[in-house]
Amino acid sequence: MTASHPTAPDLEIRHPGFIESMVGRKSETCIDGFLGIRHEEMSAGRLVAEFDVEDQHLSFIGNMHGGCLAALCDHCLGVVLYPVMPPGSWAATTEFKVNYLKPVSGGTCRATATIEAMTKRSAVVSIRVENVTADGTRLVALAQGTCTVKLTEEQPD
Repeated sequence: MTASHPTAPDLEIRHPGFIESMVGRKSETCIDGFLGIRHEEMSAGRLVAEFDVEDQHLSFIGNMHGGCLAALCDHCLGVVLYPVMPPGSWAATTEFKVNYLKPVSGGTCRATATIEAMTKRSAVVSIRVENVTADGTRLVALAQGTCTVKLTEEQPD
């Protein structure tokens, strides 16, 4: 018996202007503004976002606070859904879990979010977080979460 790996669902862009409005944009508001999250790549079912680790993100022992990585994961968990949801719909995190694998003390944190499964009302997303430094790239966290999708009033159930 061979193990099969699940593939991302076939997804279509339902909100075409969203990707263009997000890629290359750095938010100035909310937690993504505080962290300085940039959306580097986006397609149907996939998002790459990153931020540079700064002194304000570090704890007194010199490592980045885990809440910064959790906030990056939560941000990506929702944003990756918007291009494939009908315009006017919104997503809210229902739950997510982060496995912290290695400490981060500098460089750039890069998250790659992938939609693993999606229905009209919910989605499951996986996120890989890498730390990019002059010494190389290493995996520092894995996350998975579920979002509730709220359809617009015009969308049938």
